[in-house]
Amino acid sequence: MHDIRAIRETPELYVRGWDSKGLSGADLVDQITALDAKLRAAQTGWQTVQAERNDASKKIGAAKAAKDEAEAARLMAQVEALKARLDTESEAEKSAGQSLNDLLASLPNIPASDVPFGADEHENLEVRRWGTPFAIANPKDHTDLGEGLGLMDFEAASRMSGARFVVLKGQLARLERALGQFMLDMQTSEHGYTEVSPPLMVRTEAMYGTAQFPKFFDDQFMAVPGLNTARSFKNSEEPIEALPEIRWLIPTAEVSLTNLVREQITLEDELPLRLSALTPSFRAEAGASGRDTRGMIRQHQFYKVELVSITTPDQSEAEHERMVGCAEAILKRLELPFRTMLLCTGDMGFGAKKTYDLEVWLPSEGRYREISSCSNCGDFQARRMEARTKAAGEKGTRFVHTLNGSGLAVGRTLVALMENYQEEDGRIAIPQALHPYLPGLTHIGGKAA
Repeated sequence: MHDIRAIRETPELYVRGWDSKGLSGADLVDQITALDAKLRAAQTGWQTVQAERNDASKKIGAAKAAKDEAEAARLMAQVEALKARLDTESEAEKSAGQSLNDLLASLPNIPASDVPFGADEHENLEVRRWGTPFAIANPKDHTDLGEGLGLMDFEAASRMSGARFVVLKGQLARLERALGQFMLDMQTSEHGYTEVSPPLMVRTEAMYGTAQFPKFFDDQFMAVPGLNTARSFKNSEEPIEALPEIRWLIPTAEVSLTNLVREQITLEDELPLRLSALTPSFRAEAGASGRDTRGMIRQHQFYKVELVSITTPDQSEAEHERMVGCAEAILKRLELPFRTMLLCTGDMGFGAKKTYDLEVWLPSEGRYREISSCSNCGDFQARRMEARTKAAGEKGTRFVHTLNGSGLAVGRTLVALMENYQEEDGRIAIPQALHPYLPGLTHIGGKAA
């Protein structure tokens, strides 16, 4: 959400910011300014009528004390008329406020000043690169490797769940579990994140708070308890937020972890809060039709280790760099070649003011693919959640800054590990860092010692 006072005071900042996201910044600022003026006029109108009504109400008592029944009757009629006007002005204020709020909620965050200008991923900036891509002759992709070992089954998953699901078996299922545990252990024991086991289903307000709604409404999975509720939902003309039975499967644990501070005031001494969770994530991927339909790159259900930081505004830039380093450390420990990219304005997510993507090398494609995205959202989410902080002993509060990142996406890491550690006989070597999690096993497709 955006600060309407900031838009009033520095409209040029928002014009440039939205222009850089491919929107018409000047038109949007004009719309916002017009709605803001309409809202303030309605507020002034309500206050004026309320003052007249209060004044007339006071005069009624005086007229009755003076036994002037005619004047008292006239004043009472005036009060009734003013009450009707109050209702009209109140409705006008509500309508203008809702229109302004809806517009502001639909607009993306403003990029930070050091984010490169660009239209799409082709204009992202490579910040650094680590490791040398593995020299593999005629590399197989992870799908061929997994199916060749009899440990990856897309057909069975499709029979029960449809497209974009997979069944992992035996040693490959163990490897996926080991990867998630390894990542979570490293983020908590070495990087200072607190492990959280959060809800996997959340209310509409929580999805709005982290900016999944209204922008990404069609990308979410809805959970409706019971056939009768489902029918009433389908036939209802009420907005979704008016149906409290509705829950949403989290697209990422960012939603659950960040909303832990919604409607709260956290003391600055307690910040930064660093939270991590290993959870399933669920995405309808409505905007990705036809993309990565083969394999595990883009699934409706996948595991991810999420990183969330809640900080003060002056800490957020340093915390962002730290978070990226925590995600990079996983890839380094697994000895997977990767590069770190600073996203340009046109490729950043809706809620981010600055984003780094980590891209891991995939031999079968001969290119780097995204495996983690770490974003600083500034106070964009905090305003939607009413999440504030204050110094001990002080009355004044300010919005926190929120950050989120993958540390890492387990499924995509599994894909990268399979492809980079494949051997000529179809087996997959297990990197040294995972040996403690898979006792006696050195290869997927091999026998335990």
